[in-house]
Amino acid sequence: MSLEGIANSIKDLNKNIVLVYAFNTTGKTRLSTAFKDATKDEDGKHMGVYYNAYSEDLFVWDNDIENNEGNVQLTIKESSLNRLHASFTEEEVMKKLEQYKPRYNFFFKVHEDSQKGFEAISFHLQGNTEQKIKISRGEERIFVWCLFLTMFEVEGWADEQNAHFFIDDPVSSLDDHNIFITASTLYELIEKHYEHRKIIITTHHIGLYSILSNWLTKGEKADKYKSKTKQFILNRKEETLTLDPIKNSVFLYHLHLLQTLDKAIQENELVSFHFALLRQVLENIASFLGVGQFSYVLKQIGIEDEGEIAKILNVLAHEKVYRYQTEKMTPDNDSLFKDIFEKLKDKYQFVLRTE
Repeated sequence: MSLEGIANSIKDLNKNIVLVYAFNTTGKTRLSTAFKDATKDEDGKHMGVYYNAYSEDLFVWDNDIENNEGNVQLTIKESSLNRLHASFTEEEVMKKLEQYKPRYNFFFKVHEDSQKGFEAISFHLQGNTEQKIKISRGEERIFVWCLFLTMFEVEGWADEQNAHFFIDDPVSSLDDHNIFITASTLYELIEKHYEHRKIIITTHHIGLYSILSNWLTKGEKADKYKSKTKQFILNRKEETLTLDPIKNSVFLYHLHLLQTLDKAIQENELVSFHFALLRQVLENIASFLGVGQFSYVLKQIGIEDEGEIAKILNVLAHEKVYRYQTEKMTPDNDSLFKDIFEKLKDKYQFVLRTE
């Protein structure tokens, strides 16, 4: 199937929430462009709003090398979105940023012609407005995402182009803790808009996909979302693309999830976020075995007091926990996680390659 055909199939799908997982280079960003073209009205007007690599490309660093980086700043290319800049402030963007706990402050530089909106953004360490700094790639991605979240609320854009949101991978260069926070912002966007418009989210990140999938189909509010949600994997075989329902690609999906967890253990980078992914693996195995509770799987792999451990996993994998936890697991949680994962591998003889 062509990208255009896949875009049209998503457009015609009678679901308001569409999650698409795809490996990098499969064509997610081009799919967002194809969807934009497929959903234009008769006059060529865009019917929805988009966040993708093109959104991120509007922001380019001016490193001011000739002045020893004295005036380093993130410049903003002119686009149709510049007209929105006058409608929000630094404080409104900072409210979106607060949950990421930024260690910097920032200021907008307005064009001489104010109708053109912002020309650039300068960043400073908190408490030091004299020295301009360059923030990291991950911090930049978070900032741009929060800027767009702010613009989604400005009158004259998302409220007019209100047929859909198409969000493609706002998590490049982020660590798992910040990916979890970004999943929370996406979930909040879904909560606010899912009844009135279609929301398409595409990602290469198995963790982001898994968390959103879990919240929407098994979480506390799943009764609201499950019937309105459709999940896919975008696959490429040579030049052929397919948009496969998640159940039809279950083994590929679960293998990648297991590889992600194994890699985190090997690189000593386990964070609280990974408990949600571990629970997803356990639930998937329980479903494959035809049982309703993943505590059954815990018992099968040799975990004592499986009911109590299942309750602990449910707490540790809960959305609200992550809003207040630090990134790293506690030693006890780290030990529990590794014990369950190793027993899973031993019991079911998973062969994992993470290179």
